[in-house]
Amino acid sequence: MRHPVQNTLKTSVSFDGVGLHSGKPARMVLHPAPANHGIRFKRTDIALGDTMIPARWDFVERTALCTRLVNAAGVSVSTVEHIMAALAGCGVHNALIELNGPEVPIMDGSSADFLREIMAVGIERLSTPVRAFEVLKPVTVEANGAQATLLPCDRLKIDFNIDFAEEAIGQQSRTLDLRNGAFARELCDSRTFCRRVDVENMQANGLALGGVPGRNAVVFDGAVVQAGDQGLRHSDEPVRHKMLDALGDLALAGGPIFGHYIGDKSGHSLTNTLLRALFAEPGAVREVVCDAVMTARLPGQGLIWSEIPEQVRQAA
Repeated sequence: MRHPVQNTLKTSVSFDGVGLHSGKPARMVLHPAPANHGIRFKRTDIALGDTMIPARWDFVERTALCTRLVNAAGVSVSTVEHIMAALAGCGVHNALIELNGPEVPIMDGSSADFLREIMAVGIERLSTPVRAFEVLKPVTVEANGAQATLLPCDRLKIDFNIDFAEEAIGQQSRTLDLRNGAFARELCDSRTFCRRVDVENMQANGLALGGVPGRNAVVFDGAVVQAGDQGLRHSDEPVRHKMLDALGDLALAGGPIFGHYIGDKSGHSLTNTLLRALFAEPGAVREVVCDAVMTARLPGQGLIWSEIPEQVRQAA
C-alpha cells in the first residue's frame, strides 16, 4: 500500500440496499478500472444515451441534503459521498461503479460496509504514479453562517465544528490527520444524522423515504436520541459523520488532496463551492506526481484490517 502508484480493486464487489431518499431498492457493483480512469458511475437501468457520470466536482449539482452528480445528458446519481469517502479511505483511485437506479444504497448510513467489503476483495496496485492536488494558498467560502476553508498542508487534515440547538448534539468539534488508516479507525462507522423536525419536513416533500432511525440514520429530537439498540457508536458521532461527508466530497477533486480542510457548520454544497473556488483561483492549487514519501501520507495508506470496525459499537 505504500508504493507510489495508483490502485484499483482486485475483483468486483456488490452492495444491495435501499436509497435513503427514494426508499427504493438499490444495487451497486464496484469494478476494477485501469490507471487514470478515475472513479466513474454508470447507470445500468438506462439503455440509451450517455450513462457514464464522472465522480468530479464539476459534475456536482449542489444540494443541501446529499451530493448529486449529473452529466451533460441529465443522467444523475445521488448520495455518492459515503462510497467516495470509503474509496478515498482505502486508497482506491480507479473504479467503475454500476448502479441500477439513481441513488447509492445507504447501507447502515455510514461508510463501514463499503470499506469492509472493498478491503475484503483486496487492492490491486497499478503501474502508474499517483497524481494529487496540492493546496498552495488559503481559499475560503462562506454561506448562511457556515464557512469552509482549505489551507496548505503536506497531508490531508480535517477540522470540523458543528453547533445544533438539539440538546443531544449541541456543539461538537474534532480534528483528524487522515494518515495511517485514521479514516477506518475514527470515522468510517459514523452514521448520517438529522433532527426529527427535518425528517418530518423531508418526508412531507418526498425525501428520506428510505430512512429508518437506528437502522441507517441517527435521529435527534431535543434530548432524545434514536440510534438503535446499541445507541451512538461515538459520543460525538454527528461531527465524525460530517468529517466523513467532507472526505467524500473532497474526493471529488479528481485525485487526492494535500491540504487542511476546516469546516464550520459546512455541508455538501459549501464543500463543493470550496472546490470550485480552489480550482478557479489562479495559483491556489497544483497537480503533483506523488513520490513514495507523499504517497505514504495519503488517507488509504497504513490501513490495517484489524482496525476496521466489524460490528456496531457503543459510544466511546
